[in-house]
Order: sequence, then C-alpha cells, then structure tokens
Amino acid sequence: MTEALPSNSTVAIVERARGEIRRQKRFQTILFVVVAAAAYLAAGYIGEVSLGTLAEGFFGVFTYIYDTAPTLHWATLGEDLASWYWGIERWLLELWKTVLIAFLGTVFGAAGAFFLCFLASANLAPNRIVAFLCRRFLELSRTVPEIVFALIFVFAFQPGPPAGVIAIAIHSMGALGKLFSEVNENIDKGPLEGLRATGSNWYEEIRFGVVPQVLPNFASYTLLRFEINIRAAAIIGIVGAGGIGQELMIAIKQFHREDQSAIVLMIILCVILIDEVGRRIRHRFIGDDMPSRG
Repeated sequence: MTEALPSNSTVAIVERARGEIRRQKRFQTILFVVVAAAAYLAAGYIGEVSLGTLAEGFFGVFTYIYDTAPTLHWATLGEDLASWYWGIERWLLELWKTVLIAFLGTVFGAAGAFFLCFLASANLAPNRIVAFLCRRFLELSRTVPEIVFALIFVFAFQPGPPAGVIAIAIHSMGALGKLFSEVNENIDKGPLEGLRATGSNWYEEIRFGVVPQVLPNFASYTLLRFEINIRAAAIIGIVGAGGIGQELMIAIKQFHREDQSAIVLMIILCVILIDEVGRRIRHRFIGDDMPSRG
C-alpha cells in the first residue's frame, strides 16, 4: 500500500511555519546582540573604562616584565641564577606553607560542604526551611572573597597561616556546598525509593542511597577546588595570612624587582605542577580515560 504524498498546500503551510520560526530566531538573535552591546557600553561608561588607558596599560605589562626580569649571561649563568634566587631556601619554605594552607583550607571546607550539601538539596532536605537556611549560609560563605575573610581573621587573631586556612575553608565550603548540592539534585532516585520502601530513615537513605552515587563527583570537585585554593593562598598571603604571598608583598614594597619575578615564577611552576597532578587524579576518580596529547 503506497503512502499518500503531501499536497502542495500542506508543503506550503510547513514552509510558512518554518520561515516564521526562522524569523523569530533571527529577531531574538538581533535583540540579544543589541541588548548585550548596550549593556557592555553602559557598563564601560558607568565604570569609567577608557580604551586609551587600557591600551597604555597593556604595553605597560610588558615593560613591567622586562624591568623585573633578571640579567642572565650564558658564561655566568650559574652565578646569575644563584644571585636571582638568593632566597630560594626561605621562599621554598614559604611556598610549602602556601600549599599547606590551601590543603588544610580545602579539607576543612570540603568537610563542611559535605555535611551541609544534603540539607541544602531540594530533593534531600528534611523540609524547606532547613534547605533555605543552608543555602543562604552557603551563599554568604562563597560571596565574600577569600582576601576579605583573610583581612577579618588577620585582624581578629594575628598575621599568620591560621587566618589563611580559616578564610579559604569558609569560602571553599560555600563554593563546594553549592556544587555538591547540585550533584545531589541529579542523582538516580531508584535507590532512595528502594530504601524508603524498606523503612530506612533519612540518614540511611543518604548513607546508602546517595553517597555511593555522588562520591566520585565530590572528590573531583574537591581536587579542582584545591588547585584553585593554591592561587588563593598565594594572594591572601599579601594581607598577612602567611605563605609566599608575604614574601612577594615584601619584595613589592621594597622595590626588589628581580625578587618579584623569582617568586612569581615559583608560584606559576607550583600551580602548573599541582594542576597536572590534580587533573590526573580527577580523571581516575571519575573513571574517564585521559585524552592523549600530541
């Protein structure tokens, strides 16, 4: 039995509908571009952004790099490098403190996020009030930058690594808590329904129905946050929260330009190393094969 071919009127109706959809999409695209451009121009005007100033500053970056770079000669390369990294022992110790600050802050922050994320998840919280309060607390924790928390705790306690650990822990708890709760809200509900059918309580549902599903993603996000916290720990050291940031601030205040480049290079290499190690560990946790690099 042969199928009936669409009539010319049916084809015309379909083509008109398709053309109308294309016109609507084109209009939406143009409207979006116009609104985005207007917002961009308004933001630049209100923020007093000057393209000329940005252009001058762009070339100033290269001038700064040139001024802070050491003078190296091939014939005396060893002596020049030794002179450039004259404080290598102290800087490595402070860099190690920075790594420890980031590590402890990540551990404490991830622990707090783990305990709060289940209460902040819409599908797991005991009631809406608990979920609302936990979400607002996590929002407050991640809204305030680490450097502001560091300033508060340096003033409250004293300059040193403890202030940095607490600052990073609070901000990490807020950021990881949001990520963890979003992972919780996308779990497979089958195991939960099975546990509820057997009369399990809320803790048993979380322990046996949720945690096994979300733990690999939790570990992946925690490792990623540790990489971010390495950079944050270096920055908050500038305000007295310990670590290599304090040494960098001293070099800046005393106009020791070569010391600045030496310390910054150490931080960059440290971050690259930890990023690479963390990337490999994350891929093992989530069970993905690492892409080959040419």
